[in-house]
Amino acid sequence: MRFSINPHIEKVIFPPIVEIKRSVVGDAAPCGKPYIDLCQAVPDYPPAREMVEALTARLHEPETALYTSDEGLPEVREAVCRRYRRMYGASLSADSVCLTVGASQAFWLAMVALCAAGDEVILQVPFYFDYDMALGMMGIRRVYAPFREESGGLPDAEAIEALITPRTRAILLVTPSNPTGVVIPPELLDRLFETAKRAGVALVVDETYADFIAGGARPHGLFGRPDWRDHFVHIMSFGKTYAMTGYRAGLLIGSERFLHQAMKAHDTMAICQPTPTQIALGYGLDRLDEWVASNRRMMERRHDRFREEFTAPGNPFALVASGAFFAWIRHPYRGASGWSVARSLIEKAGLVTLPGEIFGPEMSRYLRVAFGNIVEERIPEAVSRFRELKGEEAG
Repeated sequence: MRFSINPHIEKVIFPPIVEIKRSVVGDAAPCGKPYIDLCQAVPDYPPAREMVEALTARLHEPETALYTSDEGLPEVREAVCRRYRRMYGASLSADSVCLTVGASQAFWLAMVALCAAGDEVILQVPFYFDYDMALGMMGIRRVYAPFREESGGLPDAEAIEALITPRTRAILLVTPSNPTGVVIPPELLDRLFETAKRAGVALVVDETYADFIAGGARPHGLFGRPDWRDHFVHIMSFGKTYAMTGYRAGLLIGSERFLHQAMKAHDTMAICQPTPTQIALGYGLDRLDEWVASNRRMMERRHDRFREEFTAPGNPFALVASGAFFAWIRHPYRGASGWSVARSLIEKAGLVTLPGEIFGPEMSRYLRVAFGNIVEERIPEAVSRFRELKGEEAG
């Protein structure tokens, strides 16, 4: 290669899930144990059969192979509004909704609309690594709100407010958290909205795992505020909700003025969410609430079983936080990097996890565990492999 590369992208880490899975060779680890994948948050169950059948019935229609309007089919965006009325008590109009190619594209649209190179975005540590990577590629300065283990990583509104400068454009949060699973309480989100309001910045919240909050509790009441459009931007993915991660079904919700600007970037990136994805999503939004609730209860059982097994006496690894889809654990090997421990777990225990340092500075003592790929019956075996590692066996 004899041409130059964007220096911003050169400084960004390589996709960590790709990197860690390169250490997974064959069906069994060097220790002889079959691998248990606790790495990626992908549901191990298929989409609802009736949703797939509804989509299949539409595939022969010529319109299914065409672009839609950039923001998405009106009937699908109206279905979004109906679901958000049920889930959040929200009063939304379709003009506040833009369908996107996954939450990842929704995030890019939001950041491109809000920030120029050199601007600042505040991220709560531990953060979702893809977002930190993307901001780095855009030349946006990341300002990290410190992690407090005693709170499980919940944001501190006062600490975040102290980080705001004239270059701050957004406060970026993920709830339920990826990587900790922790849910930000509605009252804390209200405080953070007020923080954003005082500073004249956007509160950008990714709620990809909102359908997996224990008990199906309402995530927050921000959409009920008369001024929500002034400072709130909402990102969502339905890939986990409807077990259709490969369909890339995301959305961006904000004020009409904000979306008008974001859609300029949307048109240059993707034009529209794929039409087959919109058809499947429209079916799910109106018809699959109970199917989603049933899967939520299954994921709750996995989480509860993991927590019960993991926190029993004698485990050298410590459970710091957990919740929807994820657990955040502290490994016992002082001085060892998360990468070295993660690779050791692959080789010596057949456990595939993600290292803490990809989720923020000073996070090398931690690992992320995901429940999406492991059925409840295999959780005791997975936890027993953590328990069997003593002393210097890992790290």
